Amino acid sequence: MISDEKLARVVTHERQIRFQQFEFYAFIHFTVNTFTDREWGDGSESPSIFDPTKLNAEQWVRAVKSAGMRGLILTCKHHDGFCLWQTKLTEHSVAASPWKNGRGDVVREVSDACRKYGLKFGVYLSPWDMNCPLYGQGKAYDDYFVGQLTELLTNYGEVFSVWFDGACGELHRRSREQRSIHRGLQRNGHRL
Repeated sequence: MISDEKLARVVTHERQIRFQQFEFYAFIHFTVNTFTDREWGDGSESPSIFDPTKLNAEQWVRAVKSAGMRGLILTCKHHDGFCLWQTKLTEHSVAASPWKNGRGDVVREVSDACRKYGLKFGVYLSPWDMNCPLYGQGKAYDDYFVGQLTELLTNYGEVFSVWFDGACGELHRRSREQRSIHRGLQRNGHRL
């Protein structure tokens, strides 16, 4: 058990203070299950249903900014495994969709719009991937997941926050390694 004396010596890290001062940001969940009318996909959805012909990332960002928010976290991949960016690691992505003839990149459009309108950009990357046959197979999946995280942290400019959740429980086993990768690639970001 930790003593009261030891707890009294805990000092808040500078990153934690900056994050608390941030105060108000948006979380946008827009992915393949937007087109299935389901809360969660299950990984079996065909990328062919993803065709947001009226997608306007700048409109999203302007709305977020007009509400007084300072940043936006985009669900780049939810549990269904569908990737909203041009990943090299799976075909279950916008590259296999009809949207912009497979050349669209929601992450690029949103991150660029955030920069244009002065908002911070963050990413949500689900550790659970119901589409990937490697999921649950230890290092093979870990390498896959870290590859996706690396793509997001190296191709879209500064990322103020990386959000993981604990669905399906695999996250905590490798969280120290993920935190290390995140800190190495994005020095000022926050991991949630």
